[in-house]
Amino acid sequence: MSSSPRSDRGDRWRRALAGWSLRRRLVLAVVALLALVSVGIGGLTTVALRQFLIKQVDNQLTQDDRRRDGPFPWNRQQGERPRSDSPPWQLRPDPPPGFPPESIAARVTGGAVASARIRTLTGSAEAVTADQVARLATVPVDGRPRTVDLGDRGGYRAVARSLAGGDVLVFAIPLAGVRETVWWMVVAQAGVAAAGLLVAGSLGLLIVRATLRPLTRVAATAARVTELPLDRGEVALSVRVPEADTDPRTEVGQVGAALNRMLGHVADALAARQASETRVRQFVADASHELRTPLAAIRGYAEVARRGRDRVPPDVAHALRRVESASTRMTGLVDDLLLLARLDSGRPLAVEPVDLTALILDAVSDAHAAGPEHRWQLDLPDQALEVPGDAVRLHQVVANLLANARVHTPPGTTVTTRLAAVGDGVEVSVVDDGPGIPPRLQGEVFERFARADSSRSREHGSTGLGLAIVAAVVEAHHGAVRVESRPGRTAFTVRLPKTDG
Repeated sequence: MSSSPRSDRGDRWRRALAGWSLRRRLVLAVVALLALVSVGIGGLTTVALRQFLIKQVDNQLTQDDRRRDGPFPWNRQQGERPRSDSPPWQLRPDPPPGFPPESIAARVTGGAVASARIRTLTGSAEAVTADQVARLATVPVDGRPRTVDLGDRGGYRAVARSLAGGDVLVFAIPLAGVRETVWWMVVAQAGVAAAGLLVAGSLGLLIVRATLRPLTRVAATAARVTELPLDRGEVALSVRVPEADTDPRTEVGQVGAALNRMLGHVADALAARQASETRVRQFVADASHELRTPLAAIRGYAEVARRGRDRVPPDVAHALRRVESASTRMTGLVDDLLLLARLDSGRPLAVEPVDLTALILDAVSDAHAAGPEHRWQLDLPDQALEVPGDAVRLHQVVANLLANARVHTPPGTTVTTRLAAVGDGVEVSVVDDGPGIPPRLQGEVFERFARADSSRSREHGSTGLGLAIVAAVVEAHHGAVRVESRPGRTAFTVRLPKTDG
């Protein structure tokens, strides 16, 4: 069922106002209400003024009705004739003295205007053709004023009285003065209303801005909180809404107080999370450190036992080789965990000039030896590029990226390593033309123990810590790493500053 036109208009208004600020909406509402009130008051005033002016005209038309000895012919008794000494204007249809210019007096005989005269601006009277004032013959003969439209002459207020002999005398006063006065009133009201709305809008904007200033401060506090790195590390959530903006007697104060309570709960939760992460990291560091000794012992005893393979059965020698291989893998995993724990704890790395060109050459050479079935390419600048940092860890970053490309792409994949100076830093990119990383996993590749198993091979048993170490080491060097992937192209880009951040 289709919606009604009224609801459609309402939806359009809501969509139009959706992007407006609260300040603008309040000012618009105030100005609209003032405009509505102004229109209402102006309309009532105009109607009242028009009625008053018309009443004044009616009083002028009927003032002789209240005087028995008045000079108008209808004050006489039925059949009474004017006296022979009456003034000439009583014996012919002239507008009475005191009537404004353009006033008309007409004698109606047999239902038609027989004669009519109009008062000029000089005060004299002159004849008017009957067809110009023919509508005066339609005025009811009841002594009550009526409004009559005389065409080009405009509107008139007219009253009719019967005369001796059955004739009717009609007096009419123009409403042009009333209309002009009303229009001037409308123009004056419009000007005053426009000026008032302009002043009210300006003052309203200032008042609303001052009134909403506490809400702006509350919003600024919330914005500062959103800029804090709440997702990791130790966070000192000391940002709070000022006490002046937490008065529970006001709506803004209630919002500010509620935000402060929420920030307090968040701070407690962050503190608990940080304490838990600290305990976990300490446990991982301690466990990794403690595991290194027994793992080294296992590897040593397995190697010693394997050297005497002539004195042990073949199946035992094979088992010892597997033990040595597993202990080697576990030692690498423990070393990776210990490195991550040290980086998480904020331990500083060595800082010395590192020649990235030579470092990349060595890393690609090692990768070529480990994966000869891949095609390894280099794109290096003509001059050597150096950055401050830890050479061993930066070598580990490049080696991990190359190992990631080797392990998770099929044989024959081309892997290109690029080095370039960009702005105030350098960029190292490892690009392959493999199957790519699914979009849903691209945001998780730098998480610990993350694997893109759905599209890449696990035949080499990746631990899922290689890219996590890349991200941690790059962050410790005040750099950044990103990934862009689609089928046929996956690019890991590391950006490092040229100076120690």
